[in-house]
Parts: sequence; C-alpha cells; structure tokens
Amino acid sequence: MTEAFVPRSVPPLPAATVMLVRDGALGLEVFVLRRSMSAVFAGGMYVFPGGKVDPADATPEVNAVCDGLDDDAASAALGIDRGGLAFWVGAIRECFEEAGVLLATSADGSVVRFDDPAAAERFEGHRHAVHDGALDLVTLCRDERLRLSVGPIRYVSHWITPVGEGRRFDTRFFLARAPQAQEPLHDDGETIESLWIRPAEALERNHHGELAMMPPTVANLRFLADHATADGVMAAAAALPTPPRILPKAVFDRAGRFVELLLPGDTGFDEAEEYVVHDD
Repeated sequence: MTEAFVPRSVPPLPAATVMLVRDGALGLEVFVLRRSMSAVFAGGMYVFPGGKVDPADATPEVNAVCDGLDDDAASAALGIDRGGLAFWVGAIRECFEEAGVLLATSADGSVVRFDDPAAAERFEGHRHAVHDGALDLVTLCRDERLRLSVGPIRYVSHWITPVGEGRRFDTRFFLARAPQAQEPLHDDGETIESLWIRPAEALERNHHGELAMMPPTVANLRFLADHATADGVMAAAAALPTPPRILPKAVFDRAGRFVELLLPGDTGFDEAEEYVVHDD
C-alpha cells in the first residue's frame, strides 16, 4: 500500500493587505489588482494591494514617522506582544509599491496629493525606488516632509494560508479610505490589471468565474458589500471586535493532489486536523 501523502509545513510569513475604498457613482467601490499569471503565489488572481511585511517595516526609525498609532496600541489590536505597527507600515508600503497610492500627510497635515504633474512624476519615481529597494519609507518621509497615516487605517481580518501550500502567509487585512488626489494604478510587473469595483459586483463576477479570487478576498468583499458608503464601512470597521484568526484546512488525495479547501462553518471543519488526506 502506498504511504499517504503528508504535506510539508512551511512557516507562514507575516503579511499585510489593504482594501482601498471610495464612494463611486453607484455606491461604495474597492480597488483590486490582478496578479501576473507568472506570479509564484496567486498567479492571475484578483487581490487587494499587499504583500510580505519586511524587517525594515519594523525599525524604530519607521515608527518615528508614523502618525496616529504606536507599536503598543497596534500590537494590542493584533493580539501580539510587540511589532504590530510593522503590519500597518507594511500595508502602506505595499499599497504605494503596487498601486501607487501613498497613505501619508504633508507637513501641514493635509493628505498627500499627486494631482500636480510634477508631484505625480516625482512620486512615481519614488514608487519604483521603494519597490526596487533603492529608497526606504523613512528616507522618503524625511525628504518629502511626510508622516505615514497609520491612525485612520482599520484592521478588519486575519487569515493564514493553509498547511500544504508551498508559500504561506500570516496576513492581516486592513481598510483605508483612498486619497482623493491620488489615482491608483497597477505596476505592469507583479500586477497586470486594476479596477475600481462595487463589492457586490466583484462577488457576482467571481461567482460566474470572471474574477478569480482566493477565499480571504471573497470573505472581505462580503464584509464590504454590507455597506453603502465609505463612511459607513470605515465606521463599521472601527467598531469590529478583535478579528479571529482564520486558518483554512486543505484536503488532498493520497497522491498529494489538492481536492478542496475547508473553511470555518463547512461540514467537517471542526473535526479536521490542520490538513486532510483522503484514503480513496
């Protein structure tokens, strides 16, 4: 008898994702990106801007350029001892790299604007430099006299990639209002398409196979779809209790082929171990 397949356990890396929302002509809209088809993780999927939290996101120098939240409060919100602010900073950095939106304020307290052509060109250069590692957020903030707007960003959910995946992430999902004078756009590298879409429409198109999405994206869209305006969803997010950790459980056959994913509430989820291997 062939020995049953046993998925290898890859430690999940800390990650942060941010849902940018705005009020559109027909109601609340959220910004989504399509990942490159060649991406190692979630290739071709529609996602929110986000990625791995880097060590540089947790330095004391970064913390010193943040407004509205300190590490103690951020860590308490996440239910960890320390290092929580790095998730907010990582969300801001990834949003800037992937979508070109910088959640920051100028020296006078106003939200950063890119509607001036010279500013837009300058910050587009900063965007690529941050992505390539040639520029860090601390230097950017000091050079441009900016503060990172971590305070208004709301923490809304916590998902961990199931055991059995080759790349795993411990991801915190955040919600932020999109700045009015910044227009998000994919980078044509890691992401190949972008759009503003009403959450209900995104869910409908996912249901019909038009927009491929992972379960965490779908679950967060359902939360957004319950609200008609940016004000409404931001207020709802602020009132949320500490989000539970959600770890889906993958089901494989004995040869190691993926069969299905079990989510909380699914039949058999509570009884299953971290992963399931079918005998037949």
